[in-house]
Amino acid sequence: MYVVVNAAQSVDGKLSTRRREQLRISGEEDFDRMDRIRAAADAVLVGVGTVLADDPHLTLDEEARRVERLRNGRPGDPARVVVDSTGRTPTDARILDDAATTYLLVSAAATPERREELSDAGAEVIVAGEERVDLLEGTGALAEAGVDRLMVEGGGEVIYSCFAAGIVDELQVYVGSLVVGGRDAPTLADGEGFLEEFPRLELTGTERLDDGIVLSYGVEGRA
Repeated sequence: MYVVVNAAQSVDGKLSTRRREQLRISGEEDFDRMDRIRAAADAVLVGVGTVLADDPHLTLDEEARRVERLRNGRPGDPARVVVDSTGRTPTDARILDDAATTYLLVSAAATPERREELSDAGAEVIVAGEERVDLLEGTGALAEAGVDRLMVEGGGEVIYSCFAAGIVDELQVYVGSLVVGGRDAPTLADGEGFLEEFPRLELTGTERLDDGIVLSYGVEGRA
């Protein structure tokens, strides 16, 4: 499986404000770039925090890309994946509609009753890990289900967890021309943080879009 992380951050590395409300950092050119990456992916992954905060749909914006996928024998929209250790995804979340397949990666900490409720709401529930989702095990299950290219959209906790699990192949980050600040505002990679054996990246490209820049990186050791 090839895993690409895509995110937009402020100049000072923040994904949103300390209130963790959705913040528009990029513009139409970058939104189109993100839609192209989605269209190339078999599935798009977010954490449950993103679902609770933004209630995203995670489908394609450009109809022509959906048509092209169908012409190539693929589903119109990529599958959607939520990392949700205890099953907190609301059963009426937009991500559980029938626009695309939705996988919920939960841990054994999610009760059987809750797993059944989420399954009844339209999710394909995958148990991976004991207390927290084991991303290596979870992405392995996704690969068995036919996911060869996975796009990770965040938030910061999930992005950190993906790097910690060693599954990231590529990082694309849009840096917008604004400063957000706040010691409690989410960053590109939150979580516990690394104290040693830091993931090393290789800058592979830059692109000016809107009033910011896209930095593209490969992850060393994942070639």
